[in-house]
Amino acid sequence: MTTPTALIVDDEPDIRDLLEITLTRMGIKTLTAPDLTSALKLLETHTPQLCLTDMNLPDGSGIELVQWIQKHRPATPIAVITAYGSMDTAIESLKAGAFDFVSKPVELTRLRDLVSSALRLSEPGPVTDDETDEPGLLLGNSIQIKKLRNQTRKLARSQAPVFISGESGSGKELVARMIHLQGPRSDGPFIAVNCGAIPSELMESEFFGHKKGSFTGAVENKDGLFRSANGGTLFLDEVADLPLAMQVKLLRAIQEKAVRPVGDTKELPVDIRLLSATHSNLAELVQGGSFRQDLFYRINVIELAVPPLRDRTDDIALLANHILERIAREYECDPATLTQDAVDRLKEHHFPGNVRELENILERAFTLCDAEQISATDLHLGNGLEGSGSASGSAISDACPSLVPEGDIDLEGYLESIERQAIEKALEATRWNKTAAAKKLGISFRALRYRLKKLGME
Repeated sequence: MTTPTALIVDDEPDIRDLLEITLTRMGIKTLTAPDLTSALKLLETHTPQLCLTDMNLPDGSGIELVQWIQKHRPATPIAVITAYGSMDTAIESLKAGAFDFVSKPVELTRLRDLVSSALRLSEPGPVTDDETDEPGLLLGNSIQIKKLRNQTRKLARSQAPVFISGESGSGKELVARMIHLQGPRSDGPFIAVNCGAIPSELMESEFFGHKKGSFTGAVENKDGLFRSANGGTLFLDEVADLPLAMQVKLLRAIQEKAVRPVGDTKELPVDIRLLSATHSNLAELVQGGSFRQDLFYRINVIELAVPPLRDRTDDIALLANHILERIAREYECDPATLTQDAVDRLKEHHFPGNVRELENILERAFTLCDAEQISATDLHLGNGLEGSGSASGSAISDACPSLVPEGDIDLEGYLESIERQAIEKALEATRWNKTAAAKKLGISFRALRYRLKKLGME
């Protein structure tokens, strides 16, 4: 294994010595330069696996070195050393293409983590240029999705916070997972959390953890989402749903790279890559005062837009076949295919719910269709009245008006209990012959298999 080399650029001899000693103890060869001119001269004859540069140099800026390396040595990750509290400067360097940053005074633990992550980027791996466009989780052959895959590969090489924008159901979490899987943290955890699904009174504990006994119900210590994602990636979905009080605490955690569990007196360091997303327009929320501007700038260092499904209709057939194969595997049924008229009908649909809506449409069609092929009429995309929903709903209310209980009910659970009872009676009446039971219920055998699996009745 070849010994890696790092270039250290700083005009302060003490800082250069500290960095050189630390990296040498990690088994890394070092080259040092006191200014920008000397660094560029070394880069003409050497190709280091890592570069560490101070932001303020006697003859220029660390940003200039970042830009030069981005243009001439794009495979070399470069980290910038900034003055304490200079978050705006750090963000500027990340936008210019820096891999990461570290603040003075340099914390050696943080420095070692940064160096280890950077060197993983330099390890030989699969070819990932534009000519070898592996789809991964982002399926499609359209220009828009190819561009998105290319952007995720580039962003995976950085530690900069990325804000993923896009409509609901467009695949923002898949994009976040691809950034994680293609980056140096791929061996670490990927923790995804929907900010809108956490009660506001539990938010601080969920994010930062708590000490045992810190409040009623805290019967044991809890790490929290930040510490659970340590060494990996934390993906905050629907970040616009965070209340203002939590936004302040999140901002501090991002800036300090540390969290304080509820009931604890000290902060604990965390090493995470932060990705966030929402279907809302964050800039408008900032203008309206419901989202902090300073937090917006911290999480929106780089914005990545996910195209809606209606803008890449060429991908619909490929996505649909992939979804149908997955449904068939999940419910252990024979796969179904789409007829050409079904594909054409899907391409005409507007898809306000994007890929998630496509999944729901196909899952419904798969369970209700008796044939091996799904036609356009099986999709029930006409006026919304083609499906069996309206008929079955009226049939239930006509046949069983007295079954609807008084007061508030869990409708989904209530309907599932009725469905379970009907299936059990049909199976008992046919001596557990599934084919006969499906016929008795007026549904396809595939639909019965699907419902048995979904209801856990197998």
